[in-house]
Amino acid sequence: MTTVRSTNPHDPKETVAEVAATPSGEFPALLDLAAGAGRAWARTAAPERAVALTRAADDIAAGAERLADLISREVGKPITEARGEVVRAERTFRYFAQSALFPEGDVLPGSEARTLTFTQSRPRGVVGLITPWNFPLAIPAWKLAPALAYGNAVVFKPSAQAVGTAQALAEILNRHLPPGVVMFAVGPGSGALVAQSPAISAVSFTGSTEVGRQVAAAVSARGGIAQAEMGGQNPTVVLADADVDGAIAGIVGSAFAYAGQKCTATSRIIVQDDVYEHTRDALVEAVKALVVLDPSDPKCQVGPVIDKASRDGALAAVAASSGRILTGGSRPDVPGSYLEPTLVEVADADDVLATDEVFAPVTALLRARSVEHAIELANATPYGLSASLYTRDLTAALTHTRDLEAGMIRVNAPTTGLDHWAPFGGTKESSFGPREQGLAALQFYTESTTVAVSP
Repeated sequence: MTTVRSTNPHDPKETVAEVAATPSGEFPALLDLAAGAGRAWARTAAPERAVALTRAADDIAAGAERLADLISREVGKPITEARGEVVRAERTFRYFAQSALFPEGDVLPGSEARTLTFTQSRPRGVVGLITPWNFPLAIPAWKLAPALAYGNAVVFKPSAQAVGTAQALAEILNRHLPPGVVMFAVGPGSGALVAQSPAISAVSFTGSTEVGRQVAAAVSARGGIAQAEMGGQNPTVVLADADVDGAIAGIVGSAFAYAGQKCTATSRIIVQDDVYEHTRDALVEAVKALVVLDPSDPKCQVGPVIDKASRDGALAAVAASSGRILTGGSRPDVPGSYLEPTLVEVADADDVLATDEVFAPVTALLRARSVEHAIELANATPYGLSASLYTRDLTAALTHTRDLEAGMIRVNAPTTGLDHWAPFGGTKESSFGPREQGLAALQFYTESTTVAVSP
């Protein structure tokens, strides 16, 4: 029997979870079971679905410390952030449990006085969810919760590197849902089967840009609906009038917390010339002060990257850069996939650290001659997921939130972090298809039907 095994990035000798892989030959039967269960689940009254998801949220809350420990060991997330992720997942299920009771359509004028015309939102049937390792509970939650709340069955394909956390979540859901409504698929080829199967009407993907494009193309080619959240090269812009000292902690946290392994992490810090030296010096001191420890220690701010290949790729990117390393740039002499938090001063906007997503605790620092130059630098990548702007000028804030090419823009706040009731998604090569989370989720996990009733 083929198995999928996850290991601890802090101690790669430790196997965290080992799960039986889904044989490709069993996939048609899995889909048949999901389709049958989905038809029954779609006919379940919305209040019943709300109760089931609320009970799942209760289970997540009851097992919070166990889940946080599992996340921390499996993907190297600092335990304090892992605990926060569990809380977010719980709240996401509670939010979408209630969203099952929200209005699902509109009443429209009829063509005749006695005609009633209205719209209904219907579940799509069986949806496929392909999720990454970096948020092994929160990202599955914000896909699973709306999919289930609106009456769909789900084929859930998590990352092999976070299979233990994903299995724990699937087990919680299966305690409260009818058999077959959530089907768990993992192992080689499972993602391709989800993308290519005509029985799966819609696929939501989070991961790399390269794979996301492949998934979107495969789903679209067979007439399915695709949603892909992909890479980011997120800028933080610091204008001359910003409260630099007040902003430093947020900037450093968004760039280096969880070893920079967030799609919304700050990849570039772009600072207007007037405050450049002060900002640079303050950043260097703050980055040097970051605590790199075993992620199970509550004092840990920066843990390991997910594996040796990711660390080596980040080091290669730093070596390929023409910039000047201000701090970091080396691997600590410890077991595990650790990399020192690394800040690199970059003069060329085309430098590899200013254009590519490194997905590690590596951030480029760039100088901007003016506000206009800062916005130009911020937009000078194929990505457009998240951006941050630090300024005390309200006019500048309102103006430049329109100029920045990103799906999510935060003023005087980090590029990371977004409320689960707000739409999530990017522009350019960061996203494909409709937004995730909040009320936007209804548009993806349902399709609208127009009904006209005449006497």
